[in-house]
Amino acid sequence: MSVVSVTTGPRRGWKSVSTWIGAVIVGIAMICALFAPLLAPHDPFAQDLGKRLLVPFWMEGTDPAHLLGTDQLGRDYLSRLIYGCRISMLIGVTVTIVSAVIGIAIGVLGGFLGGRVDDAVLFAITTRLSIPVVLVALAVVGLLGSSMHLLVITLGLLLWDRFAVVARSTTMQVRNLDFVAAAWCAGCSRFRILSREVLPNIASHLVVVATLEIALAILLEAALSFLGLGVPPPLPSWGLMIAEAKDYMFFSPWVIVIPGIALFVLVLGINLLGDGLRDAFGTHRTDT
Repeated sequence: MSVVSVTTGPRRGWKSVSTWIGAVIVGIAMICALFAPLLAPHDPFAQDLGKRLLVPFWMEGTDPAHLLGTDQLGRDYLSRLIYGCRISMLIGVTVTIVSAVIGIAIGVLGGFLGGRVDDAVLFAITTRLSIPVVLVALAVVGLLGSSMHLLVITLGLLLWDRFAVVARSTTMQVRNLDFVAAAWCAGCSRFRILSREVLPNIASHLVVVATLEIALAILLEAALSFLGLGVPPPLPSWGLMIAEAKDYMFFSPWVIVIPGIALFVLVLGINLLGDGLRDAFGTHRTDT
């Protein structure tokens, strides 16, 4: 007789080089975000029109005081890149926290209670999946104006569906296990069972979703900032830096290449780390 058992444990996880590459990239980004005032060599908002579009250090005619050159207003590009990392990480993390609170609460309640509550949760998830995130964000920000707080709230209210789906499905698996039944028999309240028994056992899956949501939030912020509806200037958002540099891309291509590469590397690092965490926390089936 063939019996399918589920074994939990690392399949690749931290043994993979790609996971460590992602962890290093995310670690560097976090250091830049936390210590931006100490790492930035210049004021990212200070303008000097006499030093417009200075070339970076690998090109001839560079200024040693500006390793990555300056932008069209003479602002130090390295300083703006570091502060841009702070803004990207801040928006990515805060948007993920907002969406996680909403999605996990909805998903856990639907998966644990079932019945009409679960039907309402499924309806909410289906409705959310039918809403185009970018178009709604463009409409909201276009009507109410661009600000960082509005951007975080808007994206947070639009990106909770993955958390809800994963939380619901994993909660439905956990609620029938023996330790939950033991908690019921011990007279534990529903809130205690959810907070002490269910949530700790589905947290590993939600951590993986969180890494993917951070990358998605950073990309959406960059896209909205590029369109002029994200972080308002003169804040050094990477998307805004790309938008400001597009008029100079044929004469000074590095002004658009540098923030573009930084955005690509950060999102790649977050996704590599997320893949590694998925493998570390994943499950695999064995037939006996």
